[in-house]
Amino acid sequence: MGGFVITGVPDRQTKFEGKITFYLVICAVIAATGGLMFGYDIGISGGVTSMDGFLLKFFPSVYYKKKHAKEDNYCKYDDHKLQLFTSSLYLAALVSCFFASAMCQRFGRKITIQISSVFFFIGVILNVRAGDLHMLIAGRILLGIGVGFANQAVPLFLSEIAPFHIRGGLNILFQLNITIGILVANIVNYYASKVPLNGWKFSLGLAGVPALILCIGSFLITETPTSLIQHGRSADGLEVLKRIRGTHNVEAEFQEILQASEAASLVERPFMSIFHRSSFPQLVIGSLLQFFQQFTGINAIMFYAPVLFEAIGFKSNASLLSSVTIGIVNLIGSVISLLAVDKVGRKLLLLEGCLQMFLSMAAIGAVLVTNGQQNQPLDNDSAMGVVMFAALFVSGFAWSWGPLAWLIPSEIFPLETRTAGYAVAVSSNMLFTFVIAQIYLSMLCRMRAGVFFFFSMWIAIMGIFVAVFLPETKNIPMDEMVARVWKKHWYWKRYMDDGSRSLKMEALYDAYSY
Repeated sequence: MGGFVITGVPDRQTKFEGKITFYLVICAVIAATGGLMFGYDIGISGGVTSMDGFLLKFFPSVYYKKKHAKEDNYCKYDDHKLQLFTSSLYLAALVSCFFASAMCQRFGRKITIQISSVFFFIGVILNVRAGDLHMLIAGRILLGIGVGFANQAVPLFLSEIAPFHIRGGLNILFQLNITIGILVANIVNYYASKVPLNGWKFSLGLAGVPALILCIGSFLITETPTSLIQHGRSADGLEVLKRIRGTHNVEAEFQEILQASEAASLVERPFMSIFHRSSFPQLVIGSLLQFFQQFTGINAIMFYAPVLFEAIGFKSNASLLSSVTIGIVNLIGSVISLLAVDKVGRKLLLLEGCLQMFLSMAAIGAVLVTNGQQNQPLDNDSAMGVVMFAALFVSGFAWSWGPLAWLIPSEIFPLETRTAGYAVAVSSNMLFTFVIAQIYLSMLCRMRAGVFFFFSMWIAIMGIFVAVFLPETKNIPMDEMVARVWKKHWYWKRYMDDGSRSLKMEALYDAYSY
């Protein structure tokens, strides 16, 4: 099911006025704190799992292998329960994002964001007070519910409040906050590792700070105009639209949202509608972007960077410090993406990222194959080469597949299937993140350096996919995607005219096309 265009209006873009207002920025910055929660957890988990105090308390067998076993460096951390500590969050997020979608649809984006912060904060408390592995995993599950709700609501919120000409940059605030969270977590881990036995509590406990900021800040932000109009509060939606655009001349945009909302109201079961033939292009693109994002191998590096660097011979503190370097590169790359995405476009950034990541990941594998010994650390030059190529890989990801895999699904679905379609995209991301988190350390043990060639292969495949099948969505209003993107794409246009819309919906389209 698709969006639609009010015909008879030349150069539609000139009708959409909007400034970058102070209130718009405040709403975007506060909502994007949901990414800070997510990023901090990504960064903190890998560092914590390399801390002796944490391993001794919850994973003593791993601690023994790390300290005493004379075996393959790549297999020191190969433990399914240790991997479950990281991956359980993403399994919970996978399930919760469908409930979050229903919450977004029925009650709005704002309240869903608020609920995400509450779940996350309770999970932090359980993690810090955990006395055994079961309580630790229970806390991780609550964190995962918070992540699922935030990852569903925040990108939608950002895309819906943004003027179309800066939608990419504003949405990338979510990814920027993820990278800030990862960097902060890496710095916290570095200093927490110096605290004997209980440093891990400090690392896990600070995750409550972004959750608290989001919870308090969410009372200061507005609901999106789209959500207000969709829930029958058209007057409120019009006033909010005027406020965030900084102008009273918002009639064209208001009418387009109103039209989309009325069409969406005819769809009784959005989750069934996304499986109609006309929703196939958005569903395929949204889901495959999430699959490809995870099979770049990024989270194999971000989750387990300290573990990886220890495996190739770094001492504990040196491995954590190297992770901080990676985090800085990640942040800089996200800033570049924020500045470039609405000028360069989505497709070119994705293709450049593929080339850079492919070469970097293959280079890491080549260094390890050439110089690595399973029971001996790398020499200094080779180890620093791995860190350099890892940084190059992360920078390529940070300005391409990191932010754009979240941005593109949030903007391509029409309103009638937007929350349901985006829930499928988020759940796909959580599913594949769970898979990588759960199997990566075992893959590293069994495949050794070959794991990096494995990811290189997938990067090549996704580059081909983008070149052939991904349309450009830069500077196109969200409710005009069908007419201006999908119906004009050489392949996806065949799915757009299947007669699946009801006669009532067609009549509504006709009423707006005079």
